[in-house]
Amino acid sequence: MVDVVTPAKRSQMMAGIRGKDTKPEILIRKILFRHGFRFRLHRRDLPGNPDIVLPKYAVAIFVHGCFWHRHVGCHYFRLPASNAEFWDRKLASNVARDHASKQALRATGWRVLTVWECATRGRADDEALARKIVAWVKGSGKTGLIQSKPVRQAKSLRSHGPS
Repeated sequence: MVDVVTPAKRSQMMAGIRGKDTKPEILIRKILFRHGFRFRLHRRDLPGNPDIVLPKYAVAIFVHGCFWHRHVGCHYFRLPASNAEFWDRKLASNVARDHASKQALRATGWRVLTVWECATRGRADDEALARKIVAWVKGSGKTGLIQSKPVRQAKSLRSHGPS
């Protein structure tokens, strides 16, 4: 399949994609702050540079975009048809890096929560999401996952590494 935009336009579009301070990340930070949690952002001294770190609770939170971190089965993730081999390799390496970062954090005693972008989208009221996040942070779980709903199993994506 041929790309419908010029390489220069595609480059401009890709350059506009934020890696930090995304809407889902800001929403999670507002929820945490509103519930009395204080945190640090993007700790470079921790594996994977977690998006949000709550040192008091030894919690590292990653807010993952469904596309960039290959949320298999999520309706917000679809492997692009154009240059599919490149995207498959790129997204697989993101997933592998995510997995390694979370393992390294767990090995050093951190609790790790992953909040998927789909859990933050289309919410008129974020209280249900807030309850889930607050309960997990105050709980004792070592790893956690918050997503919009159980993901469907896509045949073509089933074997693409750990989440």
